[in-house]
Amino acid sequence: MTRVGMIGFSDGNGHPFSFSAILNGYRPDRFAACGWPVIAAYLARRDPSDFGIGDLRVTHAWMPDPEMTRGLCDACGIDVAARDVRELEGQVDAVIIARDDADSHWALAEPFLARGTPVFVDKPLAPSADVLDRFAPYLEAGMLMSCSGMRYAAELDGPRSELAEYGSLRLVRGAVVLDWMRYGIHAIDAICGVVRPRAVAVTPHPAGHQSVAIETRDGPLILIDALGPGPKLFRFDFIGSERATSHDVTDNFTMFRRLLGHFAAMVRTGAPPIPPAEALEPLRILLAGREALATGRRVELA
Repeated sequence: MTRVGMIGFSDGNGHPFSFSAILNGYRPDRFAACGWPVIAAYLARRDPSDFGIGDLRVTHAWMPDPEMTRGLCDACGIDVAARDVRELEGQVDAVIIARDDADSHWALAEPFLARGTPVFVDKPLAPSADVLDRFAPYLEAGMLMSCSGMRYAAELDGPRSELAEYGSLRLVRGAVVLDWMRYGIHAIDAICGVVRPRAVAVTPHPAGHQSVAIETRDGPLILIDALGPGPKLFRFDFIGSERATSHDVTDNFTMFRRLLGHFAAMVRTGAPPIPPAEALEPLRILLAGREALATGRRVELA
């Protein structure tokens, strides 16, 4: 058994609950009491055989709220509800940091990485270029994985496997809810998982929401809109000279299960699940986009 430590929680992010349930299975009545009805609904639609990945099992969990930690452990059969995150050090074989407040990531991840424990960090990995530089050696060494689950969205399997059939790809568009820094990374990672762009510059668009254009080297123009509060939306368009398609991404369970499967393979083999340069590209775009939106100016990527 590969013992996994689950670390959370950040406001509005239910990944400690969804990831733990996918790995361990769950108790529906006790999960419902934790207060994540959307997650509970998509878990309930799955066959029991869909749960569990290899020999990974969440055995330890820690969140700042002890009551929330106990609720997670009860719902997902996790043995140890830690009172302090340091209790996980040396007690687990891998760690999942399932919170998307990037400012917390380095302090939480570094003690485990330093002792050779493989870590998955929820998106976005880093709040700045200097913190990203600290993480980069661990990405290259196959000890660290970080991305949005949308990189593995089942709804994008068609464009991923049939990209040549689009002919000359001219335009890619992504539209997501909420803000650029927390949700723009979903769009960037989803698109990078299909077209693998080499970004040159990011330019803000004047709009009533956060909107940017990403220029690429020898690739399509990429437009991403973070629409702010509103109905849940993750939509992607791929427009080429021979084909144009539109895709709404809604299957969270499959994308998260695939993500955790790639993490399990990294833990087992020590091989980076995403080539390091490709893993860094979405974060370079994200940070350049933040600067472009803040300044109103085009930002070139080194």
